[in-house]
This record gives sequence, structure tokens and C-alpha cells, in this order.
Amino acid sequence: MHAEIALLPGDGIGPEVTAAAVSVLRSVARRHGHDFAFPEYDVGGIAIDRHGVPLPEATLQGCRRADAVLLGAVGGPKWSDPNAKVRPEQGLLALRKGLGLFANLRPVRPHPAALDASPIKPHLLTGVDIVVVRELTGGIYFGEKTRTADAASDLCSYSVVEIERVLRSAFRLARLRRGYLVSVDKANVLETSRLWRDVAARIGREEFPDVRLEHQLVDSMAMHLLARPREYDVIVTENMFGDILTDEASMLAGSLGLLPSASLGDGKAGLYEPIHGSAPDIAGKGIANPYATILSCALLLRHSLELHEEADCIERAVDGALNAQAFTGDLARGGRGLSTAAAAQAVIEQLQAHCYVAELRD
Repeated sequence: MHAEIALLPGDGIGPEVTAAAVSVLRSVARRHGHDFAFPEYDVGGIAIDRHGVPLPEATLQGCRRADAVLLGAVGGPKWSDPNAKVRPEQGLLALRKGLGLFANLRPVRPHPAALDASPIKPHLLTGVDIVVVRELTGGIYFGEKTRTADAASDLCSYSVVEIERVLRSAFRLARLRRGYLVSVDKANVLETSRLWRDVAARIGREEFPDVRLEHQLVDSMAMHLLARPREYDVIVTENMFGDILTDEASMLAGSLGLLPSASLGDGKAGLYEPIHGSAPDIAGKGIANPYATILSCALLLRHSLELHEEADCIERAVDGALNAQAFTGDLARGGRGLSTAAAAQAVIEQLQAHCYVAELRD
């Protein structure tokens, strides 16, 4: 297969973890007989510095041409003024909108070898396997905003169509897993949440009667997610609630450096990125954890390129590397660990040891 994967390394540790992930993708391509091209574009802070905008038109068009997009991270102290008219995160929001990506999938599956890195008691984490589906293009982040000397406002708005499409994505995913979906809202206070709950109940009743649907208020969900995470399967929610809950869920895995994500729309193309930020405090030191970005590549292969066997190989290789104690500093006790490049190499060695597809085909 020939595929074009647009690279958006971005800011901070973004270029480092992206380079590590690309080395793994190249290894997969060689071993499975594929041809991956990696055109590179600017986004975020580096795009502001070079082009004056966080999402240049050339970047958006390049991403639209590609079969999938791999993003590193955006932002940093240089561009951190919240009152600035142009900010790196605007590029990411505009990219999602421009590519028509409305559903963000964030799987959380704590690895047994890394349980000690989590602040949560290990016995609560064994067997946890959750996917959070977050709506990406509506809600308070995209609503009309006002600001005066004495007041400010942010409009939270959702249409039925916006709610339906992300809920259907979550229901379909739950149907393929354990058949259990929790829809998170704040229906006791917010009118948008009351609409969300009504739509969820209707779609569940009319289109997915085989999926068990439960409604949960976001504040109680925040508590249950840490107290009894093993009980949940697929969780779906609106944009801001999803942003907060997925960062909370990262504590289950012990490190942001272990959690991938996929942003999908109606077609096969998608945007894949680790959920961590640009980590400017360690940028350029070569010690960032690349596993979340590498695991995002597995999601890319599965969802956009439909290379399921190759995606499974990457996930097994990361599991093997962690089982072999190939820890970066965020996972290692005492804070000392492998470099970014060495962690990627550990994954490649696992691929070489356990993926025989190309050789068998020859």
C-alpha cells in the first residue's frame, strides 16, 4: 500500500516524539511491504513565527490531500498569553474544523508494567479498558464570545445534528466492544445537556437497542472514573466535559506519555496525536516519552489505512517494550530512564522479534 501521512511536528517535544513515531512507522512499512510518504507542515507556535498564523493554508490543504495526519503538540511559553489574538491552540481547533473531524477517541488501557507510575492504587487499575469519545467541533469552545471591562461570556451551543453524529460513532464503537455506553452531561443544569440526553436516549432506543445506555452527570462521572474505572467501557460526552475527563483519565495510565488519540469524521482520514502537551520544560533534551505518539500511529493504521494487522503489531510491540522495562523517565522510578530514541528503538526491536509478516509473504 502507498499512503501519504502528513506530519505536523508542532512545538516543544512535538518534533522529538513525532520523529520517534515515524521511525516505527518506517519499520512497519518495510516489514509489511508498504510505502509511506511523510510530507511535513507547520502548525501552532512555529507556524505563528514563520507564517503569522497558527494554521497556514498550505498546512490545511496538505492535510486534506493526505490519507491521515500525525500531530506532535502545539504551544509553549513563548505564545502562552491568553489575551493574545493569535495563539497556537487556535491552529488545532481550526484544523479539526477544517478537516471535518467531530469525534475524538481516547483509549485508556493501563499497562501492567506501568501501574506503579499511576497515583491510583494498582488494584483499581487492573483490567481497566475504556474509550472516551469526545465531541470536537461544537460547544463552548466554538460559541460566540464577548468581553467588556466588566463582564465576559462564552456561548455553549449544540445542534441535534452535531450531537447525533458523535453519539452514533460512540454507539457503533460500544457495539464492537462490550455493548455498554455511558453518556455524560449536566442535564440537571444546562439546556444543551438536556438536549444531549434526549438525543442519546432516542438514538439508543431506535438505532442501538442492543447497546446498554446509561446517563451520568459530569461531576459524578469525574468521581466514578477514579473510584471504579474498571466498570466502564465507552464514555461519550460534549467538547469541554470530554477535554476535562480525558485528562483526568490519563492518571489511570500513570503518564500522559502512554495515551494516544484519534480524531475522526465521516470519512477515513483522521488526525492522530498523543494527548500530552508540548512539555517545554523537557523540549530538546531527548527524554520525552514517545509511546503515546507511537500508539497514535497504531490508531492511524487501523482507522484511516485499515491496516489492522500492522496496528496490532505496533500495540503488541509497545506492550513488549514496556514488559521489558523500556521506561522513559516519567515511568521509571527515580526519574531516570531511556531516551526518546532508545524507547522507539525498543519498540522497533519488538517488531523485529515478533512481526514476521513480510518474511512469510516473501
